[in-house]
Amino acid sequence: MGYGRYAPSPSGELHLGNLRTALLAWLFARSTGRGFLLRIEDLDRARAGAEEAQLRDLAAIGLTWDGVAKRQTDRSAGYADALDRLRAAGLLYECFCTRRDISEAPRAPHTPPGAYPGTCRDLPPTERDARRAERPAALRLRSDVVQFTVRDLLHGEYTGVVDDFVIVRNDGVPAYNFAVVVDDRLQGVDQVVRGDDLLSSAPRQAYLATLLDAPVPEYAHVPLVLNADGKRLAKRDGAVTLGDLSTTRVVDGVEYDAVGPDRVREVLLESLGLPGGSLAAALEAFDPAALPREPWILDSPLTGV
Repeated sequence: MGYGRYAPSPSGELHLGNLRTALLAWLFARSTGRGFLLRIEDLDRARAGAEEAQLRDLAAIGLTWDGVAKRQTDRSAGYADALDRLRAAGLLYECFCTRRDISEAPRAPHTPPGAYPGTCRDLPPTERDARRAERPAALRLRSDVVQFTVRDLLHGEYTGVVDDFVIVRNDGVPAYNFAVVVDDRLQGVDQVVRGDDLLSSAPRQAYLATLLDAPVPEYAHVPLVLNADGKRLAKRDGAVTLGDLSTTRVVDGVEYDAVGPDRVREVLLESLGLPGGSLAAALEAFDPAALPREPWILDSPLTGV
């Protein structure tokens, strides 16, 4: 049995966009007979109490997952093993570039926009030693392709840039594109459902999966929730978390009653064209082909029943 997963970063409370994506990840997994895992991506950002609050909110809207939530920080041995495999294959090299170095570097005419220009790819040993004395190195993948194509359930075939992307940052922390591939491989995840702002990262991750002899997962990049200005929803947009919505609030001089998690789930499911009465009813009616392809614009306060 394969698995789907939801993998939040514990940087704060989940907002309505996060909860909507979590519902979709659960629906995709359960509708295909997969297990459903929860992974806390805490390598980079972790705020005290955020993990507990996220688990509580996901449970409050009715989501269940298999086993206990796993943390990336408990998987150092898995990352080290994958690094050893890439290093033994000659697929890693040290990079000493700053962001400014990269943005100002000359680029060959065929270099895709935003791709790393290969500045440190073939440094002579003496120059590498000199640069190592000045600043710690990141590790980059020595890619053999410039693009890779993935198949997405909502977007069809998508071809994106694959450059010499960072595998380990210069502070020693595994980079996102590397960590998620290793995580999914170790957990048996073969379905990845997440926001469509991450679609452009899928070709890099899929290519890396092939290098690690891991299966390329089935992808579904789902539309985001946007605010009234058409920007990605954020905590600063007001009452957009379960905690904020659980109390009476005043918006533009109008008082709104508290909204409970059942009502939040109902609204989120209805925004997907699904019955909001229960997760069971939504699962029975779930059809990926019928899902909205455009973002959901949250342009008015969420109200109670």
